[in-house]
Amino acid sequence: MRRIFVFLLCAVVFVACGEDFSKAERALIRKYNGDIMPVMSIASKTDSLLLRQNSLKVSERMALAEEFILLKRSMLSTVKDPQNEGVGIAAPQVGVLRRVVAVQRFDKQGEPFEFFLNPEILSRSSTTQFGGEGCLSVPDLSGNVERAEWIVLRYRDEEWREHQDTIRGFTAVIFQHEVDHLYGRLFIDYLK
Repeated sequence: MRRIFVFLLCAVVFVACGEDFSKAERALIRKYNGDIMPVMSIASKTDSLLLRQNSLKVSERMALAEEFILLKRSMLSTVKDPQNEGVGIAAPQVGVLRRVVAVQRFDKQGEPFEFFLNPEILSRSSTTQFGGEGCLSVPDLSGNVERAEWIVLRYRDEEWREHQDTIRGFTAVIFQHEVDHLYGRLFIDYLK
């Protein structure tokens, strides 16, 4: 009897830990169907509370799901919205607490937007630089933030392959900003 209870408890924890998008996440993603999603803003108490939460990892199964394709389209539509354009966006900014970011790669030919699943900064340079930052989720505010000049990033790509890259300059700053969102941190936390 105890083994059955332990098995059922493990099964519930496994499902709750997010091998799939939750019912609420699926509904939100499907509601916008690849179109522009509202950006969570610190101007709203509810949004602000969501933005301060840690995001859950994406599973391989989720990365292959139709909802992931729709989420990517919506995130890209949102960050490229001429009314509120950005150079990066994290899934929590559109209300999905998952470890997904899109970053404009100024360090690559054509400056494409690329998606990164479960990104993790493994190390940072000890040398830093100050630069102006703003955020889609922090309207009408910008400030100088000190960031590492380069980072080593480990992540999964859209085909679920694992990568580790050293990223420098402005693109490294974007990654640091977006990965912070996955831990509930905002650039305003670094303003002096």
